[in-house]
Amino acid sequence: MSTTTVGAASAARPMTQEERKVILASSLGTVFEWYDFYLYGSLAGIIAVKFFSQFPEGTRNIFALLAFAAGFLVRPFGALVFGRLGDLVGRKYTFLVTIVIMGASTFIVGILPTSDQIGITAAVILIVLRCLQGLALGGEYGGAATYVAEHAPNGRRGFYTSFIQITATAGLFLSLLVILFTRQIVGEAAFADWGWRVPFLLSILLLAVSIWIRMQMQESPAFKKMKEEGTGSKAPLSEAFGQWKNAKIALFALLGLVMGQAVVWYTGQFYALFFLGSVLKVDIFTTNLLIAWSLLLGSGGFVLFGWLSDKIGRKPIILGGCLLAALTYFPLFKLMSAEANPALAAAHANIPVVLEADRSGCSFQFNPTGTARFTQPCDVAKAALARASVNYTVQDRPGNPAVTVRINNNTAVEAANNPAFATQLAAAITASGYPAASNPTVVKMSGPFDIFREQPAVLIGILTILVIYVTMVYGPIAAALVEMFPTRIRYTSMSLPYHIGNGWFGGLMPATAFAMIAQTGDVYYGLWYPIVIALATVVIGFFFVPETKDRDLFAADDSIGLGAGRASRT
Repeated sequence: MSTTTVGAASAARPMTQEERKVILASSLGTVFEWYDFYLYGSLAGIIAVKFFSQFPEGTRNIFALLAFAAGFLVRPFGALVFGRLGDLVGRKYTFLVTIVIMGASTFIVGILPTSDQIGITAAVILIVLRCLQGLALGGEYGGAATYVAEHAPNGRRGFYTSFIQITATAGLFLSLLVILFTRQIVGEAAFADWGWRVPFLLSILLLAVSIWIRMQMQESPAFKKMKEEGTGSKAPLSEAFGQWKNAKIALFALLGLVMGQAVVWYTGQFYALFFLGSVLKVDIFTTNLLIAWSLLLGSGGFVLFGWLSDKIGRKPIILGGCLLAALTYFPLFKLMSAEANPALAAAHANIPVVLEADRSGCSFQFNPTGTARFTQPCDVAKAALARASVNYTVQDRPGNPAVTVRINNNTAVEAANNPAFATQLAAAITASGYPAASNPTVVKMSGPFDIFREQPAVLIGILTILVIYVTMVYGPIAAALVEMFPTRIRYTSMSLPYHIGNGWFGGLMPATAFAMIAQTGDVYYGLWYPIVIALATVVIGFFFVPETKDRDLFAADDSIGLGAGRASRT
């Protein structure tokens, strides 16, 4: 029988009950892992008050740095630790361990005494729990994706693994819903006092369900076959990254697929949320509802594009999503501004603001941990203008110590040696026509179903387009990464580039974008970060990343590399 016939038969047959259980076990557990992880980010303001605010600034800065590292920088190390374990002892047991670590850590945050009760010990324990969450998340995704892919028949791997891809968005969606409903049920005052613990405590129920489901599962057939044949790797880390023939595949996977996927993913979900709230001054309730609706409407794209990648390939969809995003981000975000806060958008277009300063005294305000302090007058002025969402240009005044903000060509506010600068600036920009934060043109939703007016409807449409881009780049990525590496080092090899791309390139996006906005005075300038990276991925991926959709995961290790993959076996 020809390889084409076998591949077609696999693709045509219905999904078996066992395969449904595999997808459910992997996807549901991963949803819960992302839910746990996002809770901290969504409630970071309250947690900072409960655990860090009592300490001196230097101590708070250290804790902020460690919390940031746990959320993003630790994830690749989790990929290495659990990837190695998964390639040595098995996929099932490894990602069973990761979900226990994640779920238990999250539940403990819900019962952890605050720093008012047990002092600095509370902050230290919280940071340890965050580090454990980051490590667990670093191991979870690779295990779930590998496990599902190794159960999937040839010709349907993109479709099967797409259910894993929907989990990050589903976890974010679930965390937003739980927080919103808890706030409404207990009230804002009670939520800030004790209600913030409820979403963390609920994770124990999710953990119990996940463990029960995963305990029913068997090891993946590809891993069992490898073990039976004795072809497993004795040193997955050194084989995956210490040998150039394997390391270069991981490098091209990072630069030619994951790097662009990560920035498109973070732009479509996290940066859109940041832009609505911090730049366009939309209230947090409305912002969360708009994002939640877009996730609900657009998330079916994960499965659609995963399925389509089995037909036309992984590369066209992933690179196509990166290219579409890069070409349309500027018009989409400008339309978002015009709809979400028309008065502010009009001020951006019609009220010129100029910062006059010696550029040599201005810093690039990259501050991902929130610990850096920029105290020069130029930096103070730039940060204040950026926080107020003012569009401005910079006129260089070499050798001139004065720092002046000129508004609408007539009003001037001095920043150097002026303790009242922030207050005077706020009054001046408002007097010149910039709207106050409470201006009536800002979109505001009264409830979850207040979506049939022009403003929320158009904004949900824009955000849904951004989510569709996310689904294009993210839906097929698991299948593409799994297919690039042999079974003996697959868990290790695919996990590291994934978490470097998403943890570092993606995770640093909000801080980098804010620094770029402050540096240039253009509220849209931060979009160049995802645009440039997405375009770089398009170029690198087009020339250096192979198409993998027809590869057979049971094929010999030496048949999987940068060249064309072997088709389905007879």
